[in-house]
Amino acid sequence: MSEIKKDTEQNQQSENRGSRFRGNQSGGRGEYRGRGRFAPRYRESIDFQTIEINYKKPDVLRNFVTEQGKILPRRITRVSAKIQRKIVREIKKARILALLPFENK
Repeated sequence: MSEIKKDTEQNQQSENRGSRFRGNQSGGRGEYRGRGRFAPRYRESIDFQTIEINYKKPDVLRNFVTEQGKILPRRITRVSAKIQRKIVREIKKARILALLPFENK
């Protein structure tokens, strides 16, 4: 009798082991909803083919930095990887030359 009780307790423990990761108790992780996207911020307003992204123009670079001084990611700015790398490079140059702050408190 005690063996059966131990087996059922072990089965219940193994079923509950991963329950904190599951979206529901049916055994799966729940429905996949994907990552929430932000509205495209600068795609319509700035044409990156005509505008020059340069460390000497901190007004342009401030569009890609948050109020805290963090560089905005690609999924928010909606630019290509090549342009995002250029933006990051120019922001870092401007920070070193004190044209942009490293952080805003």
